Amino acid sequence: MDDLNGTINPRCLGDRPLTMEVINYLSVNVFGITLYTILTFMTLVSITVFLDMCAYIYKKVPYPKKTNIIWVIGAAPVISTMCCLGLWIPRATMFADMTANSYFAIVIYKFLILLFEECGGEEAFLRYSEKKTIKVSTGPCCCCCPCLPPVSITRRLLFLLKLGSLQYAILKTVFSIFSIALWANGNFDISTLSIYGTALWINLFVGVLTIIGLWPIGIMFMHVRKTLRTLKIMSKYAMYQLVFVLSQLQAAIINILAVNGVIACSPPFSSVARGSTFSQQLMIVELFVITLVTRMLYRRIYEPVNLDPHENDNEMNVKISLCPNSVEEHTA
Repeated sequence: MDDLNGTINPRCLGDRPLTMEVINYLSVNVFGITLYTILTFMTLVSITVFLDMCAYIYKKVPYPKKTNIIWVIGAAPVISTMCCLGLWIPRATMFADMTANSYFAIVIYKFLILLFEECGGEEAFLRYSEKKTIKVSTGPCCCCCPCLPPVSITRRLLFLLKLGSLQYAILKTVFSIFSIALWANGNFDISTLSIYGTALWINLFVGVLTIIGLWPIGIMFMHVRKTLRTLKIMSKYAMYQLVFVLSQLQAAIINILAVNGVIACSPPFSSVARGSTFSQQLMIVELFVITLVTRMLYRRIYEPVNLDPHENDNEMNVKISLCPNSVEEHTA
């Protein structure tokens, strides 16, 4: 804004800058080029750590559990890579964001399946939970409805839980492709929050799908959190939730602030472009830390999990076999 005549710099009203404009801007900005270099280095380290974990898990963990783990641990590195791509190619931000969001939608489903796998698989979970119930008054859907009665654990219930998360993984990807098609036709603008714009209604509908998709994981986690405490499931769940908050809620809040002009324009970056850049820079740093923590949680010795049906506890009880003769010694 020009303080003398009250006019807006025309460059603040333009589209996102091209890559060469970003490079020219950084060439005369020592702090900027240093920051971009550090963030790019962090992204490369995250990718390296992820590949190292993939190689370890591929060798140490049996199928299909290893595929679910690889999908889950890839959330932070993949989103960080997309943020770095959007940082250097601002006009690809929407494509990078939708790719990252579609990937994380699949991660939500894979994390639910991983909870079953950590219990020894669906059959083992059903075998030792056939006479037990599960609490459904959990977040994010029904945390305010404690009056909801517990539900018996059946094969049908597990199917509904998986379906709840799977629908989000599929529909989120479908709506991302649909949004790109609308954007190419000039009918989708993520910076427009008007009730007459398609972006608002698509995002609201996807928000409802997100809540439905997260609910089964909340139900399952609350049921097995004590059972799998020796596997550090609470820390793993916290990392998964943190990635969701940073990639979805934090990015949405910054975008809303940028659209409303709270984040000032700084040519060649408009307010919206600068908001996206600020969000990407934050997430790269945050996801770098999460990647390192995730490595400590998942790079471990994967011992078989034995569920004992004779334990008199409200929750399933788990035993980690440290050696082949441990059970025999205990019974002796």
